Amino acid sequence: VIVDADTGKVIAIQPPQSRLDRRALRRETRLRELGRAPEGDDRYYLDDPEDMARFRRKQLEEEGRVIPPPADEYDPYGDNSVEAYPPAPQDDGGYDNNYPDAPQPAKPGTIKRQPLDEASIDPAQPESPTEQTLPADQAALPPKVGDETTVAPALSLGARQDVAALQVLLDRGGASPGVIDGRFGSNVDKALAAYNQITGSNLRSTDAVGIQSALAQSGGDAFANYTITPEDAAGPYVASIPEDYSQKAQLDRMGYTSVTEALAERFHMDENYLKALNPDVNFNRPGTIIKVANFGRLVSTPVARIVADKDKKEVFAYDAGGRLVAAYPATIGSSDTPSPSGTHTVSRVALDPNYTYNPSINFKQGQNDKVLTIPPGPNGPVGSVWIALDKPTYGIHGTPDPSKIGKTESHGCVRLTNWDSRELAKLVSPGVTVEFVGGPSADDFAQQ
Repeated sequence: VIVDADTGKVIAIQPPQSRLDRRALRRETRLRELGRAPEGDDRYYLDDPEDMARFRRKQLEEEGRVIPPPADEYDPYGDNSVEAYPPAPQDDGGYDNNYPDAPQPAKPGTIKRQPLDEASIDPAQPESPTEQTLPADQAALPPKVGDETTVAPALSLGARQDVAALQVLLDRGGASPGVIDGRFGSNVDKALAAYNQITGSNLRSTDAVGIQSALAQSGGDAFANYTITPEDAAGPYVASIPEDYSQKAQLDRMGYTSVTEALAERFHMDENYLKALNPDVNFNRPGTIIKVANFGRLVSTPVARIVADKDKKEVFAYDAGGRLVAAYPATIGSSDTPSPSGTHTVSRVALDPNYTYNPSINFKQGQNDKVLTIPPGPNGPVGSVWIALDKPTYGIHGTPDPSKIGKTESHGCVRLTNWDSRELAKLVSPGVTVEFVGGPSADDFAQQ
């Protein structure tokens, strides 16, 4: 709508101009001021390729990227492309032969819109390597691998197959990344640093070739097939785990709540990642073949010294010669219930322990003010392992929430995943030293 500036009346209505129209109009006005505007109709028609080529040449000229011919020889409507643009090669229309893989310029022609396939957020079905079935008595061992490699890279919720493969490699080397979930994070960063120290290598997370080579040398493919057994499907499982400790104490066992939870822990995986890796799979049906992490065999070197680093949120295990043999992400105390300081020793090791809740010497949970005995099981407060220290009420133990290790707080103890704590429990014995370094300690708070 064009309005008279003096009277305020509408004097004309024209179709709206695009940004390119307005830019062309400004350039034409400038050329007219310089006395170089063509006679007659000097507009550019956006649907005319020749007009747009002429407009582009003038644009380059104004930007100083093209030297115009002398004014007396310049024809605004003429073909100045020879001076403005050198002739293209006539052999094949491509780039210099020194760059055979360089992308070729598009050929001129009509551009047509093509419909795009609608992307799906569902995880991709993994490729099917040679099927392997593990007997029930080998459930604690890593799965056997097939003849082909890995799984399809497109998994939902941002999980990446190449990251999961790196996590499997780190786990094989004794540097636990916590749950294998196909995601980068602080636990992976810490595990990679520990892996390089344990192996003496200099592996980087971006070194895809090096990661694949190390996988091949340490046990093969990062993933393998596993056949769900009748024992897997049968459980027993509990319907749910209550939050309140008094309700926990009424259960017979703090067991797994599903087949997927049990299998995820067995293969060191995040439960949601296991489901994403196996979409549309009935985990409750014996004989079902699923993809699982091929995490390798457990560390077997005896541990003589443990360091619990509060700042790094990591536990380091050393052999008698002072060599690092294992590292685990950990949750170590909190500001409200800090962990001990100094050096302590392992007093005993208990697998699948009960948990005694005593609010008078520990923390208070909910409205529970009486001593409670919570039955054993992987979903208990201390998971499936208790490595007691010589300092009463403190120890290294498992967890019912493996995906939260290194990301939340504990009630003063050292919390690992159930599988990491079980591995460590088999490597230590009474008398092994546990040194707490960094961060606040319970002794610091006791002195305040």
